[in-house]
Amino acid sequence: MYQVQRPSRSAFVPIRLHRYHVRLWGDPAAKPLVLVHGWMDVAASYQFMVDALSPAFFEGRFIIAPDWRGFGQSTGPACDHYSFADYLGDLEFLLDHYAGEHPVDLVGHSMGGNIAMMYAGTRPARIRRLVNLEGYGMPATRPAQAPARYAKWLDEIKALHRGEMALRSYDDLPGVAARLMKTNHRLPQAKADWLAREWSEERAQPDGSTRRAILGDAAHRIINAQLFRVDEMLALYAAIQAPTLMVDASDDSLAGWWGGRFTRAEFHQRLNAVANVRREVIQDAGHMLHHDQPQALAALVEAFLS
Repeated sequence: MYQVQRPSRSAFVPIRLHRYHVRLWGDPAAKPLVLVHGWMDVAASYQFMVDALSPAFFEGRFIIAPDWRGFGQSTGPACDHYSFADYLGDLEFLLDHYAGEHPVDLVGHSMGGNIAMMYAGTRPARIRRLVNLEGYGMPATRPAQAPARYAKWLDEIKALHRGEMALRSYDDLPGVAARLMKTNHRLPQAKADWLAREWSEERAQPDGSTRRAILGDAAHRIINAQLFRVDEMLALYAAIQAPTLMVDASDDSLAGWWGGRFTRAEFHQRLNAVANVRREVIQDAGHMLHHDQPQALAALVEAFLS
């Protein structure tokens, strides 16, 4: 199994009626570096990148990585859908708690990258430097799509309450590890075995047996009721003041997800709205680039933040 070089410590913080689990590394008096994870992931996902940081950089940073609401060990009131506005609110309170008025460096992966970009445009003075790891947003929409969108949202909520959208569970930890490796063919067995313990927990079944349940709320599968508005996103991008680093993996995940309906070229065009942005590509990596190439990513992020 993967051997952690820099163990994190856990804290639980009250944030907006939720009990947020936060992984912490380093000295609280050092410069704050906030790492936010993606959809159906957990804060522990950054462990490999944290281990790959140079000693000098690591010793000068207080690293803060939360489990978003409905993921990992964060807990809160039961709900049947999630919205981006709530993630922004949670991040606001998290920064209040750990950084006060001090600007932070913010790194976000995938969904976390989208949230980081939105937040940096909403609270530009709070972000010193911004790193987006494969956080692309969504395809453009038209107002005429709104009726069908709301109808789909209603249908999915009903399906959730009927138990039709539950996440799959697994017999044991090897089953979870196999699932992770199936999703990411670059993930080695040692890392998959370690991640499986952080990505799932053992839960009792009605028949007295136990299975491994994924640490993610099935309600995250419900679509957002509101349409994704590119014009609103561009306004947020234009308000970002922090120097921004956009990191793509060499594999094009958008091509697989959207089949040409939303492309990297289209997203990179949107990035032109950001006043100070730099683009980099991590070679031999897929969407989970912090798993695939943590050393290369750590070096890139470290150089940009230094």
